[in-house]
Amino acid sequence: MNKEVTILITEDDEGHAMLIQKNLRRAGVTNPLIHFRDGQEILDFLFRRSPNSLDASKSYLLLLDIRMPRVDGIEVLRQVKADSMLKRIPVIMITTTDDPEEVNQCHALGCNNYIIKPVDYARFVEAIRQLGFFFSIVEIPSLED
Repeated sequence: MNKEVTILITEDDEGHAMLIQKNLRRAGVTNPLIHFRDGQEILDFLFRRSPNSLDASKSYLLLLDIRMPRVDGIEVLRQVKADSMLKRIPVIMITTTDDPEEVNQCHALGCNNYIIKPVDYARFVEAIRQLGFFFSIVEIPSLED
């Protein structure tokens, strides 16, 4: 993957966030990783409402949990894809549900992919490793391109 791409991990479960980060590293992903604990934190970052905010000259990829406190992932996705600049950020939904309505809603709102977190630890690790492989072969434009 383009070395300038920063991966934004929005996940309220600390254990899942650590597993995602650890296994992306094990899969060879060396990109910067920034962890956000809820939907409001990522929105503040993306819409430049926090001291450490988005830099439009950089490229980002957003890993987004759906079930989170304060603002859920579907609302974050809705706001990101409604913004003329932010809609260029690829968004991969990561959640424990495989509800077809929810999957369809996320795709209708513009998510790029939808990954179901396996409850089984080994399957979860393998899913993140595959995600690392995906990152290694995609090109992501900066927000200003």
